[in-house]
Amino acid sequence: MYQFNEFIALDPEIRFGKPCVIGTRISVQDILGWLAAGMSFQEIIEDYPELNMEKIRAALAFASYRETRTKTVAA
Repeated sequence: MYQFNEFIALDPEIRFGKPCVIGTRISVQDILGWLAAGMSFQEIIEDYPELNMEKIRAALAFASYRETRTKTVAA
């Protein structure tokens, strides 16, 4: 599994505790939204030079890890 914890952190003082790229206010959700909207990695990096391929991959790895930890609860 990709080690995302050197790039992604949760801080209650930043973006209400959403997982963000360390040193920025860019959340994992932001990155996922941009990719879902059709932006390429290169377009994201051009618009947000504080990001790089490694940080975007860390965001994807974090989202993947979170998904494996999601549990369904019957109502």
